[in-house]
Amino acid sequence: MNLTEPPDFPGLMMLERIFRCLPLAALLYLGPSLAGSAAELPPEAVSVLTGSCANCHGPDGNGSAGIPPLRGQSESSLRASLLAFHEGKVEEVTVMTRLMKGYDRPQIEALAKWFAAEGKR
Repeated sequence: MNLTEPPDFPGLMMLERIFRCLPLAALLYLGPSLAGSAAELPPEAVSVLTGSCANCHGPDGNGSAGIPPLRGQSESSLRASLLAFHEGKVEEVTVMTRLMKGYDRPQIEALAKWFAAEGKR
C-alpha cells in the first residue's frame, strides 16, 4: 500500500468528468431557448453560459495566473474581444478561439453585458 498517493477510485474520475461537462450539457440543453437577442436572455440563462468561463477565469470572472479578468471590463471591450475570438481574428490564443466558436452573437453579447454588469456589483 502506497501512502504517498491518493487511492484510485475509478468512480471518482467519472464524477470529475461529469462535473466538468455540466456547463456544456446545460448549454446544449438550453441552447435553442437561448438563441434570442441579448436583451431577451434571462439572467439565469446567461449565468449558465458563464459556467464554461469559470473553468479558466474563476467562478467570479476575476481571472488568475496570467488569465485576464472578465468581470468589470467594459461591455464594448469584452464584446469586441469575444467577437474577435469567435471570428478567429486572434491567432495567438487558440483555446479562446475554439471555445468562442460554440457561441452565437446574441450569446456573446449577453456574456459581455453580464460580466460588465457583475463588475459594478
